[in-house]
Amino acid sequence: MKSEISTRHFTQLLSATPRGARLARLLAVRQLDEWGWPPSCEVSEFAALVVAELAANAVTHGQVKGRGFRLTLTVETSDTLRIEVADPRGDRRPLARRTASSTDETGRGLLLVDALTARWGTEPWPPSGKVVWAEIGLPRPVLIASVFAAQPSTVAAPEAAS
Repeated sequence: MKSEISTRHFTQLLSATPRGARLARLLAVRQLDEWGWPPSCEVSEFAALVVAELAANAVTHGQVKGRGFRLTLTVETSDTLRIEVADPRGDRRPLARRTASSTDETGRGLLLVDALTARWGTEPWPPSGKVVWAEIGLPRPVLIASVFAAQPSTVAAPEAAS
């Protein structure tokens, strides 16, 4: 994990197709790995699920022929990852807290987003679209080097290979 986080920003336009939604998830995981959160960590796993749901919703409910959707990942502070998915259908906002019946085949995705994120919501994306955003809390970085620097060393340093 990275010990110091500055403002980090990633954005990508994608096709409003199932392939575009899958690519959004893969790109998010790859970008987080580059920023120091490997695919197997909780942050990356939660982000992958949230991006998959928001991108699938953009493709399913926010599609306009000939227009794609935009994925944005931002880490502005050391404690929050913001995920945004923008699509051109501002008239179709997600329904928060929808209760699906046991026979419904859809309608549970935003419940998952709600469970995995600190908060989420929507904003207008002018001129006619919307942005669905979600924020995931990031664990506090552990400064391992400073812990070891404060303790006297009792182990000899390994010899350099020749």
